[in-house]
Amino acid sequence: MMNYKGYIGHVNYDDESKIFSGEVINTRDVITFQGTSVDELEEAFHDSIDDYLEFCSSRGEEPEKPYSGKFNLRLDPELHRQVAIEASLAHKSLNAWVREAITKAVARHY
Repeated sequence: MMNYKGYIGHVNYDDESKIFSGEVINTRDVITFQGTSVDELEEAFHDSIDDYLEFCSSRGEEPEKPYSGKFNLRLDPELHRQVAIEASLAHKSLNAWVREAITKAVARHY
């Protein structure tokens, strides 16, 4: 993954066409980039983000910011009850317990 100005790009490689292609994954707006080398890919990624920010500015619009840090989570009632019990037993708020569980789950990848 690549990171520039808070925007995260995920990259794939097509061995048939010998090209890297990427997409920004932490915004709902579609921002893509491609290159035939790592340097070219990185430059295209930066250019795409800068172009996106400039485009939004020229239209007087706020660019979509990478995630705010807030999201709603829907659980079935039984799982909600079990998680609330676990949080209580750990002397944590439900939010703190879920944040810790998610942090542990993603730590394997970062």
